[in-house]
Amino acid sequence: MSTQNPYVAPRAAVDDAPEEYQPVKVFSVSGRIGRARYIAYTLGISLLLGIVGGALSAATGEAAIYIAYAAIFVISIMLTIQRSHDFNATGWLAILGLVPLVNLIFWFIPGTDGQNRFGAKTPPNGVLTLIAVWIIPVVFILGIVAAVSIPAYQDYVKRSQQR
Repeated sequence: MSTQNPYVAPRAAVDDAPEEYQPVKVFSVSGRIGRARYIAYTLGISLLLGIVGGALSAATGEAAIYIAYAAIFVISIMLTIQRSHDFNATGWLAILGLVPLVNLIFWFIPGTDGQNRFGAKTPPNGVLTLIAVWIIPVVFILGIVAAVSIPAYQDYVKRSQQR
């Protein structure tokens, strides 16, 4: 007869393996980048380089803005290649980024869960990345409201002064 109780919980050290994440490399064409980071980094870097390029162009001359545009273009292509890697597609799909409105597919196609042929998944998004992504639709809607309401208000003021 066995003295071991069959109803005792097992004593083996069982633990789930930690998930593997790959580091986010902004200035690289290898690896993966998730949707939220792609949107935030693309718009954030473009805005930052546009402001810096505009300021340098105002101070030094016209050439600085062309350098800023070239840098924005190259970094956007690099991030788009990483984004296509995230949903397990070839980097050549980044050419679609040059087609207006078709490039929005990179905003909406979900990435591959877990590891794919381009590496492990990206780490979870930070709070600042999520805030940046949620600010974008608000700014877009406010821009549309301003584009409609400002001319309407100016027309209202002009008509009221004529009376």
